[in-house]
Amino acid sequence: MKKNYIFLIAAFLSLSIYAQDTFSIIAVDPDTGEVGSAGASCVDGIGDFGGLIDIITDIIPGRGGVNSQAYVCIPNSNLASAIQQMEAGLSPDEIIDYLINNDNCNSQNFNPAFRQYGIADLDPDGNPRTAGFTGNLADDYKDDIQGATYSVQGNILLNETVLNNMEANFNDTDGTLADKLMAAMQGANFAGADMRCLDRGTSSTSAYLVVYQETDAPGDPTLELNIEEMPFGEEPIDSLQTLYDDFLLSVRDTPLENTVRVFPNPVSDQFQVTITPSRFISKLEIFDVSGKQVYLQTEFTGLTTGEFIDSSSFKKGVYFLRITGAKEIHTVKIIKN
Repeated sequence: MKKNYIFLIAAFLSLSIYAQDTFSIIAVDPDTGEVGSAGASCVDGIGDFGGLIDIITDIIPGRGGVNSQAYVCIPNSNLASAIQQMEAGLSPDEIIDYLINNDNCNSQNFNPAFRQYGIADLDPDGNPRTAGFTGNLADDYKDDIQGATYSVQGNILLNETVLNNMEANFNDTDGTLADKLMAAMQGANFAGADMRCLDRGTSSTSAYLVVYQETDAPGDPTLELNIEEMPFGEEPIDSLQTLYDDFLLSVRDTPLENTVRVFPNPVSDQFQVTITPSRFISKLEIFDVSGKQVYLQTEFTGLTTGEFIDSSSFKKGVYFLRITGAKEIHTVKIIKN
């Protein structure tokens, strides 16, 4: 059974019309089908809009996501357009081209040169694709960096260290997509990462992290951490890390049977075992009714979220899937048609 973890911290200040400066990352995990995003910004009054999360990012579970920032409208009309084009089947590069040619935000007179985008998705075969764009009129320092599974972007940054640190932390961290995104945010955890917060001694005022599993419904992510707006001089990435650590503890304290789902069941030639992100699994085994082991999986990346199991060679009948966690074992009855 999936559990949602949503945490909010708000300190409402003055109103703002446009989100002007942001550093963020959007990424996919082709092994699990997860899509996630994380980011932060220094904009006074952003708490009045629920923080940064609903302004700059949107995700289609199992497919991909878009981050749209730098002089965006609220609500973010270009972000909505990007998601519509992703739903229509356009690739990240094609979506960028569409946004440049069809800017529909009246901030800066519909000029795409003020905008910044990062896009990551999974193609119909499950292969990752990424693209980014930074308009030449976005505020310096500005840039975007793409890897095989991610796009990192930012504007009004102290310097290139912000994006370089985020990318390095993401790539150097083992574990789930959420672990990697949180590490990326820590790469920007220094005063002035967003230049407007340099005198405050913080990276930003607002931060978020969101991850969708492939089977999550739109608007209902497995993990959503949202620091709407911190009081003056308090670091939102530190608060984000605290919430993430609490999330990990809550997952690990949840009984294993409440974190596992097998589907479809009855099974045919293939089925999937999904496990709440950041739950440690050491072994997956399948036994037939005679007790003979017919499947064994022990190679994991550490903290896992899902495994596809080939059951095409199984004979029709009843089997038992045994999942071994850190401190407990859970068994699921499965039926092969």
